[in-house]
Amino acid sequence: MGAADVIPGVSGGTIAFISGIYEELLNSIRSFNGSAIALLFKADIKGFWQHVNGIFLVVLLSGIATSFLSFSKLMLYWMEYYPEMLWAFFFGLVLASAVLVSKKISRWNMPVIIGGFLGIFFGYYITVATPTQTTTALWFIFLSGSIAICAMILPGISGSFILLLMGKYEYMMTALINFKLAVIITFISGAVVGLLSFSHLLNWMLKRFHDLTVAMLTGLMVGSLNKVWPWKKAVETYTNHKGQIVPLIEQNILPNIYFEVTGKEPYLMYAVALALAGFALVYILEKMSSEKN
Repeated sequence: MGAADVIPGVSGGTIAFISGIYEELLNSIRSFNGSAIALLFKADIKGFWQHVNGIFLVVLLSGIATSFLSFSKLMLYWMEYYPEMLWAFFFGLVLASAVLVSKKISRWNMPVIIGGFLGIFFGYYITVATPTQTTTALWFIFLSGSIAICAMILPGISGSFILLLMGKYEYMMTALINFKLAVIITFISGAVVGLLSFSHLLNWMLKRFHDLTVAMLTGLMVGSLNKVWPWKKAVETYTNHKGQIVPLIEQNILPNIYFEVTGKEPYLMYAVALALAGFALVYILEKMSSEKN
């Protein structure tokens, strides 16, 4: 999950889903409730630890942090010099994830099919939406934090990309660099509220409308494939907080056209090999998860 979160446009939620820990993750997040607070007031640390599934969360967060720190430079290096191959790997990974997740649907009917198409539409729309200029008022910072964190636990949607669409990615990066405490605390507060609220909603949907919810999540992953297509051309650019000119809006193109438009090597054979590797990795993870269960 940490390695995936380094890449804008790739969701750690996708990794959680394919590794078989998604529902346990949601249950652990939603366990931070009134009962947990009551246990803390009683100084029942052992009961609180068991209630919030502490060992699972510590191991998971440690893994995310370790992976983030270990792979961030490598991922950013590949993203800068070999983006075609990196995106191809994630394309295969997300595609295989969508296939495997769809198999969790026990019964296909019209509502489930419609839910799947709605998920595809929403996932695709997010990838092509144009970023907007928005207010810097604290109430909107709070809202941005709550929405971005929700996206991070949804398969196929990147929280950082949502922030970019809401016009707050650069603003929050600058706030972190300049240590604007009021903005940071407001954003984190929104993230906490959004995470706890959305995890309850998603968990409730999985229990009450499992097939419909899984179909929508599958659709989100299929729709998000537009974002991880390896070959793109920049339609519009912007200057980030480091003064670098980076793509803002991109258009997917074929590998042969990619070379003509950008002058860059498409690395087609390597990209195909890495896409297949990403596809195979998902099936290996799924097999390991099934054997463990």
